[in-house]
Amino acid sequence: MKEIPIPYVRANQAGIVLLVALAVALRQPALIAALWAVQVLGLWQGIRANLIVQLAAPLLRSRVAGARTESRELLRFNSAVAVLLLTLSLLTFWVNPDGWLGYVLAGIVALAAIAALCGFCLGCFLYYRFKRLRK
Repeated sequence: MKEIPIPYVRANQAGIVLLVALAVALRQPALIAALWAVQVLGLWQGIRANLIVQLAAPLLRSRVAGARTESRELLRFNSAVAVLLLTLSLLTFWVNPDGWLGYVLAGIVALAAIAALCGFCLGCFLYYRFKRLRK
């Protein structure tokens, strides 16, 4: 699949926001680790392997048919940036389990997901800037 239906993308973004918010509210870095695992699996195997998307798929079945789509390449870039930030977050928790920096790094991922849900894709902006620099 070269294009990913937007409802799947939005479900993943909402899941990111929910898990990071819960991790911060409950002060549970393990939830960030779980989110990292979900995002790594989705990056490695594709969006259909993403557990958040799998859980949301039955609810989205009627919305997916005929829905607008987004480029798989663009989503892979966005996912790679999210995985990088979540990895840095987990590394900071490993160094300092009670530190706030891990939550800040995961929060950046959540804020980017919120912005995307509101219509501005920060990852897309970075992707196109990156592509321009490579030319």
